[in-house]
Amino acid sequence: MSEIKQIGKNIRKYRLAKGLTQLDLAANCGFEESSIGRLENGNTNPTIKTLLKIAKALEVKLIDLVRVK
Repeated sequence: MSEIKQIGKNIRKYRLAKGLTQLDLAANCGFEESSIGRLENGNTNPTIKTLLKIAKALEVKLIDLVRVK
């Protein structure tokens, strides 16, 4: 699995653990809902700024989002 796909999988895992929809997470980050879908599917390469916003919204550390197994 590519690193970008793993990051997307991590975002989805933490989002679901918080009971959030993609729309909820997008609203909390100031993004479009489709952006979260593209990130979770590994179809886009997120910037550090984007990942920091997502980590803050999910109340997790940045390292948790970018951890690749």
